[in-house]
Amino acid sequence: MNIQATKVLSPAAPRTMAETGLSMVMMRDILLKSMFRMNLTLPSDIAQVLCVPLGIAQELVDLARSQRLCEAMGTLHATSGNEMAYQLTDAGKSRALDALSQSEYYGALPVPLEMYKEQVKRQSIRDIALTRDQLTAAMGHLILPTGLLDNLGPAVNSGRSVLLYGPPGNGKSSISNGIRDALGDKIFVPRALEYSGQVITVYDPIVHSEAQMAVDDPNSLRRNANRFDNRYVLCDRPAVITGGELTLDMLNLTYNPTARTYQAPLQLKATGGIFIIDDLGRQKEPPQSLINRWIVPLEENRDILALQSGEKFTVPFDTLVIFSTNFHPNEIFDGAALRRIFFKIKIDGPDQENFLKIFAMVARKRKMPLDEAALLHLLKVKYPTIGNVYANYQPVFLIDQMISICEFEGTPYQMTPELIDRAWANMFVRQETIAK
Repeated sequence: MNIQATKVLSPAAPRTMAETGLSMVMMRDILLKSMFRMNLTLPSDIAQVLCVPLGIAQELVDLARSQRLCEAMGTLHATSGNEMAYQLTDAGKSRALDALSQSEYYGALPVPLEMYKEQVKRQSIRDIALTRDQLTAAMGHLILPTGLLDNLGPAVNSGRSVLLYGPPGNGKSSISNGIRDALGDKIFVPRALEYSGQVITVYDPIVHSEAQMAVDDPNSLRRNANRFDNRYVLCDRPAVITGGELTLDMLNLTYNPTARTYQAPLQLKATGGIFIIDDLGRQKEPPQSLINRWIVPLEENRDILALQSGEKFTVPFDTLVIFSTNFHPNEIFDGAALRRIFFKIKIDGPDQENFLKIFAMVARKRKMPLDEAALLHLLKVKYPTIGNVYANYQPVFLIDQMISICEFEGTPYQMTPELIDRAWANMFVRQETIAK
């Protein structure tokens, strides 16, 4: 789908070098490094790589020429709009190598952190106003407990922290993903940030989903598409999902000693979107330590990061944080931590009626015919052995088990009491003592 516009106010494209907010030296050095590493000669190519308008690219080339760091090659390229080509002088190559020894970063000019803070305000997750219909549509594939959306809707619209807890296998992760899908609109993600002369890369194709941009009609007299600061990428609101692998180090700046640049931590990449911490309680660090790390961000909407030098600085914390756990909150948090999590929503397993709805829906998708005798055997014989405790994952597990058996035996998909017993045997491990 072509994105013609977004509700978010876009960052204006800079018209001069001064409007980039960067120092002349930084811009010049990134120009020289980009020309050196990518063998760039034409201002139009330079503008594309540096993600700036052609006028600024030409200004930078002229600046480098005035310092005898680059020179015109003396020829016009007829295939490139009669542009003059440029090349680095020996002094320019020497300066490029010196700049690369300080930082390997080249390409898109970074956005100054202070400028980015203003853009974050224009596209804040806290300005999202989801309706019940939007949330329902995003979760239409789920059979939800009665009243869940009554609690979930206000939690999402608050843009604050949410704790989903309850027995395993009941859709907490699916609900988190449904919230992500319901957001729907687009925001602008910086390719990189600049703070105190240091570059912090932010845009990450693994995390960020770039929107397909509208293309101008070449025959049109008016060009309207993509008129924003191309140092940003228009993306779906990001969703960072992490689980048991999460460590406290992942919430800090990552310094690359080879490239001598920084990579943004997960929560900074999630700015303007959601950060889902799944399986809370399975991480190496205890949940209390993780929540302690989030105290300032959750309360003050800002995070504190540190450079290699030890210098600390603040960045926006504009993220809907969703904690998901199978543990009871009182087992993993103290009272002070729980107070800082704004919404706490229990996700229980389905009752028998909803279990049967889920079972029928999964069977239909898997093309498994329902059998009344097999279902009665499941409900009257098997479930009483576990106290009639139902979970959302169980229909998928049982039906997939029966499908595997049928495929192995070379029989049509079918549901029988005997197949129910065989599938059930794989869903639980019998408690017994194994000799060692």
